[in-house]
Amino acid sequence: MESIRTWQCVDSHTEGMPTRVVVGGVGTLPGATMEERRQYVMNEADHLRRWLMFEPHGHSAMSGAIVQPPIRDDADWGVVYIEVSGCLPMCGHGTIGTATVLVETGMVPVTEPQTVIRLDTPAGLVVATVDVEGTRARAVTIENVPSFVTELDATVDVPGLGSVTYDMAFGGNFYAIVELESLDNAPAFGRDSAPELLDVGMRIMRAINEQAPPLHPENPAIDHVHHVQLVAPGSTAEHSRHAMVIHPGWFDRSPCGTGTSARVAQLVARGHMAIGDEVRNESIIGTHFIGRAIRETKVGDYPAIVPTITGRAWITGTSQHMLAPDDPFPEGFLL
Repeated sequence: MESIRTWQCVDSHTEGMPTRVVVGGVGTLPGATMEERRQYVMNEADHLRRWLMFEPHGHSAMSGAIVQPPIRDDADWGVVYIEVSGCLPMCGHGTIGTATVLVETGMVPVTEPQTVIRLDTPAGLVVATVDVEGTRARAVTIENVPSFVTELDATVDVPGLGSVTYDMAFGGNFYAIVELESLDNAPAFGRDSAPELLDVGMRIMRAINEQAPPLHPENPAIDHVHHVQLVAPGSTAEHSRHAMVIHPGWFDRSPCGTGTSARVAQLVARGHMAIGDEVRNESIIGTHFIGRAIRETKVGDYPAIVPTITGRAWITGTSQHMLAPDDPFPEGFLL
């Protein structure tokens, strides 16, 4: 067995969505902030992301997190999020998976009944409170970055769909939130309609990025939308269901942590939720997160809320991923 590089990983899934947590082999990434480290991976070391996320080591819906020493003095660990679509500023299900791995592998001091982990992420400080029972992480609640709405009832002309109304909200990433029943000839909600739902979401995503891309008021690097949340008919501020379409063309299997944060911000902005309320946000496969708004704040000129997300993750395996010098796919491939 011959290898020129080896990475140590702990795999998990959060309510059905994988997180490959890279715990060794990368070293400390360059950068004075976690955002600069994210930019470094994107611009100088994207081969690492592609190799771990793409086939044959990963798959079309793979995601992960590279654990790093923190830069902030008030953080325990730093995280750079990676997935098939690129490097995200923040990932809710990935944070829940990472916190579970840190607890169950002993990478942080563990106390019962709760262990608090402070994570330095490209989107800011994220606090994870892990419910601990023995050696197990039973649930994780993350206090996410401030979340806010930039547009309500915006419209975009989408080829094949006509004028589509959407709300644009930020929960660590931007989300176009679309009521499925507002679309003409909308596909039914559910797994059986997955190809049609994916096509609708990708059409809306492309149209927004071409005609009216969002821009974060404090981070100009966040200047696009790669997520479209198709809200199922009958959804309420207490129980919401959705199909989360993600660039370059797949579904989030989990309820999506940053997407749940964006949904909470949208429901608060519309007056359907108040501080202290909670919503059960359900994925296309039926798993759920609990989203709450815990306090008000501001981001730039936008009113914002600080959300919490509660979900569960399970470790599925550990691995050493090796790169042979004659491997024909040193950066993986997508089919």
